[in-house]
Amino acid sequence: MSRAKWIACAFVILVAVAALLAGLVARHSYSEQFRDAISAAPSLRFPLGTDELGRDRFARLLWGTRVSLLLAPAAALLSTLIAAAVGGAAGYVGGRFERYLMSATDLFLSLPWLFLLLAVRSLLPLNTSPLVSVMITFLLLGCLGWANPARMVRAATRTLAQSEYILQAKAAGLSPFRLLCIQVVPNLRPILLAQFWIAVPVFILSEANLALLGLGVAEPLPSWGGMLRELENYSAVAQHPALLVPLLLLVAFVSGLQVLLGAEETASC
Repeated sequence: MSRAKWIACAFVILVAVAALLAGLVARHSYSEQFRDAISAAPSLRFPLGTDELGRDRFARLLWGTRVSLLLAPAAALLSTLIAAAVGGAAGYVGGRFERYLMSATDLFLSLPWLFLLLAVRSLLPLNTSPLVSVMITFLLLGCLGWANPARMVRAATRTLAQSEYILQAKAAGLSPFRLLCIQVVPNLRPILLAQFWIAVPVFILSEANLALLGLGVAEPLPSWGGMLRELENYSAVAQHPALLVPLLLLVAFVSGLQVLLGAEETASC
């Protein structure tokens, strides 16, 4: 890998480790309020200052990063599994069954994905607990993000089903289920892995968009999008430039993932 890719890898790992060890790195809890330090400026006690409720922004940033880094991959895994099931079944079975599944996938793709996500999330109650809101948000992301990967999985499965060694295995009397498990699924692993890593930054940004509209993770649990809502107050940003740190961290982390994803695609080619 080039120097830029090594730097991106080191940065992503550093942020991930700091987020996973948020309870040890942060001096305070993300929900603890310090009434004597409301909207305080950055200091040794509070490296990024405090918000309007007196909560440590540095602790909230670490915990918000932890929420995204734990649940965005979970949502990506769910969408990848759904895409593997739908696309794999369509490409392997073929015929009318394939046409029905692909028609449903095309219909799903024709819908505005982000607006559909906003509509479904807005129908759910807003007074849910933080844990339930986290699960609902990323469950929706996983269930609504499978259509585009399913088309790619279907195309790859269709190519594999028509390959010579698959036809030889069928002629040898290998059962369809055994053929699927031994020959088809292992060869789909690189495609599924690539779709998984592509979905992770997409879901991180999608959660941030939902949180900016007040439909993401519920308070007091922090998230990247929830902290970005503080940027709506321009005067506060002008007085405390540290409010830009969550935005910069989000951009840098997603960019690092994209650099690493580009390195992986280059290596696979």
